[in-house]
Amino acid sequence: MDFKGYQGYQGYKEQGINEMSQGELLLLLYDELIKRLLRAGLAMDKKDYSLFEASVDRSLDIIRYLDDTLDMRYPISRNLNRLYDYFSFELNRVKAGRNKTELERVRAMANELRDTFREANKTAEQELAAAEEAPEGTVSEG
Repeated sequence: MDFKGYQGYQGYKEQGINEMSQGELLLLLYDELIKRLLRAGLAMDKKDYSLFEASVDRSLDIIRYLDDTLDMRYPISRNLNRLYDYFSFELNRVKAGRNKTELERVRAMANELRDTFREANKTAEQELAAAEEAPEGTVSEG
């Protein structure tokens, strides 16, 4: 691909990201986190330690970003903060000791969290769509 084509692709990609909802962006981050954790495990199996460390480092960057963007006005944010701290602590241990069991545990927990957010996002989108369809002046029961 030539440079001009690459710039066009990057612009298209950025436009797609800019049009995503917060829920979709969160799911995208979790997908990337899980992908990097999976890649770290595969690299460890192949004894490709430079790819393993790069994948763990990128996972830690994503977790740090997720933690930094928490809105601490909500009680769930404090719980997520503690969970992200746990993920960071365990991944640093994984990186130091190359412990596949702990890596898989963090990946499974991140996967469950992503699935929970995916379900919450789906529910929120359905509620928003229902609210937009409701005739003006009616109140939905909830």
